[in-house]
Amino acid sequence: MSSYGKLDDRVVDAVLAVAVSVVVGVAIAADLGGTRSPDAVAFLFALGLGALMFVRRYYPVLTLAATVAGIIAYYLADYPPIGLAIPVAAALYSAAEAGRTRVAVGVAAGLLVVTTGFRLAEGDDPAYLFGFEFASTVGLMAAAIALGDGVRSRALLAAEHERRERQRREAERMHLAREVHDVLGHTVTVISIQANVAAEAVDDDPEAVRAALGVIREAADGAVRELRATVGLLTAPDTDDPSRSPVGSVRHLDALVRATTDSGLPVDLDVDGTPGPLPSAVDATAYRIVQEALANSLRHAQATRVTVRLSYADDRLEISVADDGRGWSGSVEDAGGRGLRGMRERVSLLGGTLSVDSAPGRGFRIDAVLPLEM
Repeated sequence: MSSYGKLDDRVVDAVLAVAVSVVVGVAIAADLGGTRSPDAVAFLFALGLGALMFVRRYYPVLTLAATVAGIIAYYLADYPPIGLAIPVAAALYSAAEAGRTRVAVGVAAGLLVVTTGFRLAEGDDPAYLFGFEFASTVGLMAAAIALGDGVRSRALLAAEHERRERQRREAERMHLAREVHDVLGHTVTVISIQANVAAEAVDDDPEAVRAALGVIREAADGAVRELRATVGLLTAPDTDDPSRSPVGSVRHLDALVRATTDSGLPVDLDVDGTPGPLPSAVDATAYRIVQEALANSLRHAQATRVTVRLSYADDRLEISVADDGRGWSGSVEDAGGRGLRGMRERVSLLGGTLSVDSAPGRGFRIDAVLPLEM
């Protein structure tokens, strides 16, 4: 809590303390009964009940207990009556505000039973006691408890809203991180490989240099387009413009396959079934899975060929990317690093499945199933 919030709390507590002391003090000064006239000790009760408001946030139940004990002690001293609900209302409110509503209700009920029985034993008129004073006392106590519980509920709702807002911002941040990682990962790999090709051929093979630079230019242009599309979707996620394609699409796989092949890793693209329009989230996820898998094969696999297979069914799209590289000797869960984690997160959000299979000497394979009905 900020210092400003703490200052506000202290101000509220001070106002409550003054209000309780003044209200109780006025009731004492009215001297409406009792065998003992008001004196300095009686007014000390008023100050004590008010002073309890300064500790109510830290010790709500103790504040309520001390308030009840003070009221009982006051009446046992036979000072003028000050009512019941008004002196205890602030303490009941504080207990309910702190989440101790049941305690507040129990204490209020107990106090009503004790004081009512005591007054009946003293000969108070039952008709007046139950017909007027009891109902007003119960109403004021109930109102204090309800107000405290309502304030607490609003605070909990505000805290829950803030928690969900933090989660939303974190999800957006992770989404942006995944998009940037996916867009740049494959492109940087292609550019790095082609730059090495150009560096090796610069002295004796100008055509190879020009070809490498052409691939670099195409990869860079593609990355710029995807980054612009990513930023556009992030800044205007609710757009209904049908002309805007998702960031990455299976329609772009030919360019991705061509860039990977031009970088020295031949890619076979097989399509089973009849391609049809895909939900935008499935379309983008399918593209990202293939993109990340090809980037991993380029960077780490030492593969000589990769096979990408898309299988269209009525209710799902199956994706398989397999290379003939060196495989992975450790846990496959650690093989793909952030990229594999990003794939799993994307697939999980769509309700699909993703599996990874690899072993030393037999390549690396990723299989994903994306449901088309979302």
